[in-house]
Amino acid sequence: MGAFTPDPAPHPVHRVHRIGAGGLGGFLVLFGLVGVTRASEFLSATGPVIMGLTTNGLLATLSIVVGAVLVAAALRGGPTASTVSVVVGALFLVSGLGNALVLGTPMSMLAFGLPNVLFSVTVGAALLLLGAYGRFTGSLPPTSPYAGVAATAEQPVDAVGDGTVERAMAAAERAVARHGATADQAARVRAAALYRTHPDRRRAFTNLD
Repeated sequence: MGAFTPDPAPHPVHRVHRIGAGGLGGFLVLFGLVGVTRASEFLSATGPVIMGLTTNGLLATLSIVVGAVLVAAALRGGPTASTVSVVVGALFLVSGLGNALVLGTPMSMLAFGLPNVLFSVTVGAALLLLGAYGRFTGSLPPTSPYAGVAATAEQPVDAVGDGTVERAMAAAERAVARHGATADQAARVRAAALYRTHPDRRRAFTNLD
């Protein structure tokens, strides 16, 4: 497991990613649908104001597509929602900054106004933060689905450095609970369960051999 190979099992972090992507995606779809019915031109520097934001046919269509992608990612699962949120968030930031440079000119093909720029930057930052939450950091707890675990059947736990033993123990316990543990993991968990204190459990887990 790791930042790019997460544990797909249900976890509160996955729930945050899915709610964030689904909520913002749903708003974009709603904004786009209303915009499609009210925008008179597909490409224009100005357009009707909807929910405090100006729009045209192109912006409304893009909002529906991007919103649908976010909703689909949320339905697929936490890891997908996290990845899509980070990518879309970065695109929103670039869009907001780029459209700020052509604000009020004929080159503003998405009919952006100042509220649109602020909205794009705010949504981009929110998607980045929600997508990266509990994933891209150097101090993940052992129970995180994005925490790296070096212990495998091919790499004995007693060869793992001290900084990863706790993560290996947590991963083995989760694997046992899901009935997907290797024989080595199951044996180490049983050995550790014979002791009450964490140092003794850790010693039993790592010194099974």
